[in-house]
Amino acid sequence: MKLKTKLTLFNTISKLVIVTLFVLLLPVLIRNINQNFTDNKLHKQKNKVLRIIKTSGIKNNLYAAYSPLKEEFYSLDEDSLDESLDTITNEKRKIEGDTIDYRILSYNFIIDKKNYLLEIGKSVDTIGETTTPLQNIAFVVLVGMILLTILADLVYSTYVLRPLDLIIKTKLIAHKFPNFGSYNKVKTSTSDFEYLDISIHKMIETIESTFQKEREFISNASHELMTPISILQSKIENMFEREDIVDELKTRLLEMQKILNRLKSITKTLLLISQIENEQFLKEDQISLTVLLGEVYDEISIRLQDKNIIYETSLPEEWNLVHVNKFLLFNLFFNLINNAIKYNHENGHIKVVATHENNIFMISIIDTGIGISAGDLPFIFNRFKKFRQSMQQDSFGLGLPIVKSIAAFHKIKIGVVSEKGKGSTFKLILPGFLIEI
Repeated sequence: MKLKTKLTLFNTISKLVIVTLFVLLLPVLIRNINQNFTDNKLHKQKNKVLRIIKTSGIKNNLYAAYSPLKEEFYSLDEDSLDESLDTITNEKRKIEGDTIDYRILSYNFIIDKKNYLLEIGKSVDTIGETTTPLQNIAFVVLVGMILLTILADLVYSTYVLRPLDLIIKTKLIAHKFPNFGSYNKVKTSTSDFEYLDISIHKMIETIESTFQKEREFISNASHELMTPISILQSKIENMFEREDIVDELKTRLLEMQKILNRLKSITKTLLLISQIENEQFLKEDQISLTVLLGEVYDEISIRLQDKNIIYETSLPEEWNLVHVNKFLLFNLFFNLINNAIKYNHENGHIKVVATHENNIFMISIIDTGIGISAGDLPFIFNRFKKFRQSMQQDSFGLGLPIVKSIAAFHKIKIGVVSEKGKGSTFKLILPGFLIEI
C-alpha cells in the first residue's frame, strides 16, 4: 500500500472515530445547549418582569397566566418564605387536570416590606422539540466538514509526497540498473526528502562506480588471461611433436590441454558478457527467424543425433528479426538449445515454438529433460552458480548468464517454467520493434 493511501486511510479512520464519538455525545450536548438556552431565556424574562414591576409597581395585581397550549406560564404571588430564592428546576404542575413537566425559574424579592415569589415556567416537551432538528443539522454539518477535511488531507498529502514520488520514479524506476544517468535534483521544501534524494544519489554513484570497476576488471582480466593461455596451449602442442615423450606424459598433457580449453572458454565468455554489458556491439542486423534457427540447428545437429533427440520447430516463415545483433542472438539460441540437449534424456524431445497473440511475440524452447528444482530456479542466471543436475551433469556454467545478458541487451524478457524430472520451458518475449512481419 502506498504511503499516500496509508495517510489518507488513517485520516479517514480517525475522523470516523471522531464522528462516532460526536454522534454518541450529540444528544447530551444538544440537551445541555437547549437547557442553557431556556435558562438564559427565563432569566431574561425574569429581568423584564422585574423592570416592569419596578416601574409600575405591583398594586395588588397578583396573577398567574398560562399560554393557550400551556407551554409557558407566569406567576406572581406573595411568598411566605423568609429565605432568598433564585433557582431553576424541573417540576410537575397540574393545570386544568393535566400534569405537565415544566422548567421553572423561581425568584423571590421584597417590595414595600412584603415578600413576593415570581415563577416563570416553560414546558419541558417544548424544550426537547428542537433537539432532533438540531441533531440532524449538526450531523449534516459534521459529515460535510469531515468530507471536506478528507479531501483537503488527500490534496495536501499528494502535494507533500509528490517529491517522494518523483524520487522513486526518476531515481529508482526510470533507469536501467546499473546505468542511472546524470543526477537531477528533485525540487522540494521538505528537508527529509532533500536528504533522501541526496543519499540515494550518493548510493547510486557508489553502485555505478563499483559496477564500472567490476566490468573493467573482468574485461581487462579476460584480455590479459588470453595471452598466457594461448602461449601455454602452443607449448603443449609443440611438446606433442617431440618423439621422446612417453605415453604417460602425453596423457597428462591432454588433461592439461582440456583444462586450458575450458579456461579459455570461460575467459572468452566473461569477455563477451563484459562487452555486451558495456554495449560494445551494434544492433544493425536483420535476419529471418527460421534462417537463424536453421544455422543453430546446423551447429548442434550432431549432438542431437548422438543422443537420438527429436528436434521440432513451429516457426512463422514471415518473422524477421530487425535491429538486432545476429552474432549475439545466435549465441542466445545456441546456448538455450545446447542446454536443452545437455540436460535431456536419451531419445528425448526438443521443440521450438514461436507464437504471436495480442501484439506479444514469444518464442518457447521446450524440452523433456531432467528439469530444474524449484529451489534452483531463481539462481540459474547467476554467474558461476553451481547446480547438481544429475550424477553426470554439474552446473549450468556461464551459458545462461550470457543468455540473460544478450536478452537484456535486446530488451527481450526471459522466463522459465520447469519441474524436476519433467523438463523445462524457456520463454522469450520479444518487443514489437524487433519483429517485422
